[in-house]
Amino acid sequence: MTTRPLDRLSELARVQEAFADLAARTDPEAPVRFCGDWRVADLVLHLAGVHWWAAGMAVGVVLGGDDPARPRDTQDLDRVYRWAARHLHATLTELPADSRALTLDGRGTASFWHTRQLHETLIHLEDLRSAAHPGGDGTDVQAQVWADAVDEVVDVLHPRQLRLGRATAPTRTVRLVADDVSRTWVLGPGTSSPEVATVTGPARALALLLWRRGTPSDFDVRTDGDPEALADVLGQPLTP
Repeated sequence: MTTRPLDRLSELARVQEAFADLAARTDPEAPVRFCGDWRVADLVLHLAGVHWWAAGMAVGVVLGGDDPARPRDTQDLDRVYRWAARHLHATLTELPADSRALTLDGRGTASFWHTRQLHETLIHLEDLRSAAHPGGDGTDVQAQVWADAVDEVVDVLHPRQLRLGRATAPTRTVRLVADDVSRTWVLGPGTSSPEVATVTGPARALALLLWRRGTPSDFDVRTDGDPEALADVLGQPLTP
């Protein structure tokens, strides 16, 4: 794969288009692996709603409401999703990257949503691929994007899960090593606790493990150390 300079807004548009195109070719009632009882229609409506909500957060407005249950037909789902995707992208494009915004940590800048929505769309594109082409190849994005997704879980999403009481702090330390980008992360107490397990592999595999889109046996990764400690840490709800 050719390495491209990373422009997160451009990458977001590209991943949104890939999601829309694949959704339009997929049975809306096909089950979505790792997403409970969701069908493709539920996944599409959820991501459309997240885009709409994130656009509001980027301009400082909290928009509420549950994911809708309808429409369920391919044509209307396509229209709903593409509208939400265009709305989000246009909002983020029009805003200066450093303009004040609401983020998951309170006040921040609009650029937060360039990254957050790229990763959200990418994870759900992987979900959609699992429904449309089970066992197929992963989405064509740079390893750096997947490494950023690991960063986000370790530095933003997992700490937020802990603050909100949705997860308990790991008592054992797991090291994550992305061998395609030479990056390393630590989950758990770190230096205050001995390292008990290490997972080494591509950044994409590590990101999907953290998002609980499989277990180490589902990916081309190497695991060392205590498998029970690894399962304990990765089994936590590290993401929303």
